[in-house]
Amino acid sequence: MHADPIGVQTGAHFIDGDHSCAEGAIAAGCRFVAGYPITPSTEVVERMAERFPFVGGIFIQMEDEIASSIAIQGAAWGGKKTMTVTSGPGFSLMMEHIGFAAMTETPCVFVDVQRAGPSTGLPTMPAQGDMMQARWGSHGDYSIIALSPNSPQECFDLTIHAFNLSERYRVPVMMMMDECVGHMIERVVIPEAEKIEIVERKMYEGPKENFQPFDAGRDMVPMMVKAGDGYRIHVTGLTHDERGYPNMTVNTQGRLIQRLMDKIRLNADDIVMYKEEDVKDADVVVVSYGITSRTAIPAIEQAKAKGLKVGHLRLVVVWPFPEKRIKELARHVKSLVVPELNMGQIVYEVERCAAGQCNVVSVPHAGGTVHQPKDILAAIEKSLRGK
Repeated sequence: MHADPIGVQTGAHFIDGDHSCAEGAIAAGCRFVAGYPITPSTEVVERMAERFPFVGGIFIQMEDEIASSIAIQGAAWGGKKTMTVTSGPGFSLMMEHIGFAAMTETPCVFVDVQRAGPSTGLPTMPAQGDMMQARWGSHGDYSIIALSPNSPQECFDLTIHAFNLSERYRVPVMMMMDECVGHMIERVVIPEAEKIEIVERKMYEGPKENFQPFDAGRDMVPMMVKAGDGYRIHVTGLTHDERGYPNMTVNTQGRLIQRLMDKIRLNADDIVMYKEEDVKDADVVVVSYGITSRTAIPAIEQAKAKGLKVGHLRLVVVWPFPEKRIKELARHVKSLVVPELNMGQIVYEVERCAAGQCNVVSVPHAGGTVHQPKDILAAIEKSLRGK
């Protein structure tokens, strides 16, 4: 399937990451967005509000982020591809409804343009402090998918990919941007609609009396229908059976939660995405994501100029975490260096997967600006000294 041609402004543009994200959503077929203004993500919904009248979409500014995060789920059950957009404090408010989306298997996309926190923090300045919250922010056991673009071009490309993943696995997908990438202006190429791969929702077409909204086949992903088309639909955040009816027993809980986890965990090899350079013979591999992957490049180049063997592994999909690749690297390198615009989050996953097989060095930064390459270089050199 292909994107709606009217929804794509093809060609080369010089736009920022926020606007590029909006264009990616339109190209993916998103036609309903609910949101509440918050720096530094507001430009995404401003663009949607401007563009949606021309593509048949609806943007609603809700009273707050809580309302926004549930409105998109109602629209999803009405048959639309949906998205909401926020930043740190708003993302915190959305956590209950992210858990609801996971439990009800509602396909939708959450865009978080991260800023420095906690609380109000530095509203106009960058950070990557929401990475663990994206995975574990709501209570209980569930799985989500989270992507981390490092350029306006990837904001376009990965927003489309986020919608495709959401539709394929019936799961909330996070676009974990940051202020730098969101406000960075670069060349973005938008291809013709027929060149954009779009995954459409898997819809049930059998007898209406046989439809069960949570009856999953071998792929562990149930089919959907549109509310209002005459099907019996019951959607609840309670533990439920295949009909969607509450069934609060230990056995039902076990089957349901295991499937919610497995449909992502067992497909991780197809979902995980990363880019690597010069890792084959490296003594040190820098593991990075988002804007930090760009500030790491000069440090890596400077280290190579000093004769050090340094590779780069950039996480494009952060959740599910690329456990297999980190474990492979840990067996062959001397150290893994993890710069982040937080005081240490993804580094703990790297340590877990490395399991003591190599040195793991955190390069924390509280946010407000980006790393100085010299600090990452110092960490690379320090990691080889084993200190």
